[in-house]
Amino acid sequence: MPIATTNPATGETLKTFEALTDGELESRLELAARAFTKHRTTSFADRSAAMHRAADVLESEKKELGRMMTLEMGKPIAAAIAEAEKCALGCRYYADSAAAFLGDMQLPADNGEARVIFQPIGVVLAVMPWNFPFWQVFRFAAPALMAGNVGLLKHSSNVPQCALAIEDIIRRAGFTDDVFQTLLVGSDLVERIIADRRIAAVTLTGSEAAGRSVAAAAGQQLKKTVLELGGSDPFIVMPSADLDAAVTTAIKARMINNGQSCIAAKRFIVHNAIYDRFVEQFVSGVRAIRVGNPMDEATELGPLATASIRDDLVAQVDKSVAMGARLLCGGAIIDEPGFYYQPTVLADIPDESPAAAEELFGPVASVWKAADIDDAIRIANNTCFGLGASAWTDDAAEREQFIREIESGMVFINGMVASEPGLPFGGIRNSGYGRELGEFGIREFVNIKSVRIAGISAKSSATE
Repeated sequence: MPIATTNPATGETLKTFEALTDGELESRLELAARAFTKHRTTSFADRSAAMHRAADVLESEKKELGRMMTLEMGKPIAAAIAEAEKCALGCRYYADSAAAFLGDMQLPADNGEARVIFQPIGVVLAVMPWNFPFWQVFRFAAPALMAGNVGLLKHSSNVPQCALAIEDIIRRAGFTDDVFQTLLVGSDLVERIIADRRIAAVTLTGSEAAGRSVAAAAGQQLKKTVLELGGSDPFIVMPSADLDAAVTTAIKARMINNGQSCIAAKRFIVHNAIYDRFVEQFVSGVRAIRVGNPMDEATELGPLATASIRDDLVAQVDKSVAMGARLLCGGAIIDEPGFYYQPTVLADIPDESPAAAEELFGPVASVWKAADIDDAIRIANNTCFGLGASAWTDDAAEREQFIREIESGMVFINGMVASEPGLPFGGIRNSGYGRELGEFGIREFVNIKSVRIAGISAKSSATE
């Protein structure tokens, strides 16, 4: 894929970028290694002040940054502005919390002293996706930099302006030089960068295929990885739930970010007793979605990010229908410039069809009928993924059963799955491993060092 800005609403390529030469890449790797020797010795107070300044920039420039996101990947402008605001929230969260999360931990010791300390590990390579071009990066960068690490960003090739803007924001915030750099390179160089001795670890958000490739490359080098991959999140609705609220949230949960979110609800599993009513309201709401120019604040659903993403989705839906899935609405390309696809709902999904076995990354929902709670959980767990899940019920026993038995990294009850700065984020199975965000996220890329000192008391050590 060329490194270029192509407007998804028109299909027009607006700007192209030259990839780094081998010499330029080498220079950036060396700068990152040198930056770590300085940044690791800075205080939490200094890092916090810079991170707060980054948040200030994100908030003050949110409209301009929002337009950049929309221009490069097509999300509705209101959502893009909100993404910049969320990044500011994440920066402030870690600016205020990192010192407490990474402070020395005293442990009981019968003789002498025992404690755990948390130290930065070095230069971390972040391979990031286009769908949340700012939030995905800042939820890595904020904890990584606050921990004393250095970041290198290999962003998706269709959002180069966003990638460069993030580097600029962090530099203007006052972090020491070259603590965070953007690498404008193709995906073919990722394995080579991982193998470089100056890279300590890798984090990736992306597809299963990308995750397997990065994990294999890092494994060869015995380097730590965190992977946040795809999802086919269930959204379960039981008879005791507030049906109107569930339907309204279901539509938002599926169509958020033009349907291009790993934690978007994708499989709607509804109890037989309310299935027909849910489907009627759900399909009616999906048909009413305003599709159009993502720069228009009234637009609810914009184009898919690239022509290839749209074409892959078309193939998945067409194959599912050919295998027996029933099309309740949508199911076609919108005949206009840009990469638009109709909001779509499928039912009666065959087990081996793409709609059942794969992640559909776009505005396509599938609805499933469950006989009871056990059947709903069986359907929910019948997937290779395990990222998030949403369950709707006013029954306390059902709520606890969903929490215990749904196999995923996150379960939300009576609400849509969302990422929050303080809540650990990640999945199991083919959805990846490791955690981002919260206290667990900042500890993924630190050396958790055990310290044992014999013959002294913790009290006397603390006063020396």
